[in-house]
Amino acid sequence: MYAVVATGGKQYRVAPGDVIRVELLEAEEGQTVEFDQVMMVADDEDVTVGTPLIEGGKVTATVRSHGRGEKIRIVKFRRRKHHRKQMGHRQYYTELEITGISGK
Repeated sequence: MYAVVATGGKQYRVAPGDVIRVELLEAEEGQTVEFDQVMMVADDEDVTVGTPLIEGGKVTATVRSHGRGEKIRIVKFRRRKHHRKQMGHRQYYTELEITGISGK
């Protein structure tokens, strides 16, 4: 069984037991969170696709940890102009473990 869930402006394909990293959520470690923006649920050959969301669809997950991703380096450079600008960015994330999927 798996589902497609939307959170943080992105879509994720999840199954029970999966560990995923999503945009930072306001939840404590060990707390349970629920996602109600379920777009698709598949169970063996039975596939339910929402228009765009499935009514009554829900995915539950447990927060494992919070953290920051790898540093991304941004370099802006203009040739022959004595111009060079360098920046970096580390994105915050929440690591989740999927515990359950329910959908009609």
